[in-house]
Amino acid sequence: MNLFNRFFGIFMSPQQTQKMLAERPKWVDALILLLILFALFSYFIMPYSQKDTYDLMKDNIKLRERMGDERFDAYLEKMQTPNETTALLQPFLIGPVTLLIGFCIQSLILLGMGKLAAADGKFKQVFSVFLHGRFIDLGLGGALKLFLVLTKKSFMQTSTSLAMFFPKLTVTSPAFIVLSQFDFFQIWAYGVIGIGLAAVFKIDLKKGLIFAYLMWLIKSVLYIALGLLSRSLLT
Repeated sequence: MNLFNRFFGIFMSPQQTQKMLAERPKWVDALILLLILFALFSYFIMPYSQKDTYDLMKDNIKLRERMGDERFDAYLEKMQTPNETTALLQPFLIGPVTLLIGFCIQSLILLGMGKLAAADGKFKQVFSVFLHGRFIDLGLGGALKLFLVLTKKSFMQTSTSLAMFFPKLTVTSPAFIVLSQFDFFQIWAYGVIGIGLAAVFKIDLKKGLIFAYLMWLIKSVLYIALGLLSRSLLT
């Protein structure tokens, strides 16, 4: 099954596709595609992300007092006119490398979880079903979110999570930080990953889904903690 068929198979027949990937892991082309999609998404949303960040920071009185007027003004100016090299490194190198590390860490954790329940299963199999599951949020979800960002001309106020039902919430509020982790495409993606884990470890579907959503929960709690920490530093 080629990459095209696997991509659409994840949406049309996830159980069959993940079972095939568990038996014959394929990950190189899937990884390359995901990194390219992520890099392009990051590049196209960067101007809107920078503008949102600038608008958020320019009236931060407490941060201005903490940094001092001169340093704060220099910080804002740098934010408005970022270095061209940095502007390219972030979406095309730093972002994809960080994403790759995240993929590997999550796959290793999932492998460890699976080994607690079964003797079967190798890293390559877990990595394969994990990557293909992420076609959902980084592929379809990313395309929809990019469309919304380009339409609204804003990145921070664009969401495919529970936060979209509360438009009056500010992006730095604890409620928004928590609700933004309940992204519909990610929840869908980790469900499909759970299907793959059940096939890899030869366990029942319920256990596969538990492992996948436990991984999603761990990741979400970490992102919430980082978001709240960032908020405390900015307020």
